[in-house]
Amino acid sequence: MARLQWYFDFLSPYAYLQFSTEPELFQRSDVELKPLVLAALLDHWGQKAPAEIESKRLHTYRHVTWLGAKRGVTVRVPPAHPFNPIHALRLALAFGTTYETVKAIFDFVWREGRSPNDEWKALCDTLGVPGAEVLAASEGVKAQLRENGEEAIRAGVFGVPTFVADGHLFWGLDSTDMLRDYLANAQLFDSPEMQRLASIQVAATRKA
Repeated sequence: MARLQWYFDFLSPYAYLQFSTEPELFQRSDVELKPLVLAALLDHWGQKAPAEIESKRLHTYRHVTWLGAKRGVTVRVPPAHPFNPIHALRLALAFGTTYETVKAIFDFVWREGRSPNDEWKALCDTLGVPGAEVLAASEGVKAQLRENGEEAIRAGVFGVPTFVADGHLFWGLDSTDMLRDYLANAQLFDSPEMQRLASIQVAATRKA
């Protein structure tokens, strides 16, 4: 297994921003790009996505648009969101989840602001390979997408985008600098204070 796994869903604008602003991370020889269905992940942990909370939905769109402008990345929210990402995820897997394929799909959705479902044929055509939609519908691709989600859950992944490095989770765009520090110093979490964090007790819980 590669040292780094990056779990993502094309549904996530934060995954798009991380991918677009840190290209060297995603072209390393020791990284695997792992598409998964965010909804299945959230169902497992009993969470809601940001876009499922009405006030948070608008905040998220404003935030990613502002972040993109600050970082020099074009962000254009697609005409409907959240959307069903499964076909786009399978398409990435059908082409080996290469950097170029993932970039093409992310750019189609979040740079051009297009629907991967309403413009499915156009999305397939951007990859320049006839029969892309047939490849994406194969049973092997469907099985791999399910396995990616199950693998992520086994690793403790609870959201996207998430890097897993040597078993450590780095969730979200704002964890990128911490990941870089870890890659430069694998003892980052070995200090007494970092070790103590695993023993923090839960003092109160919400009622179901």
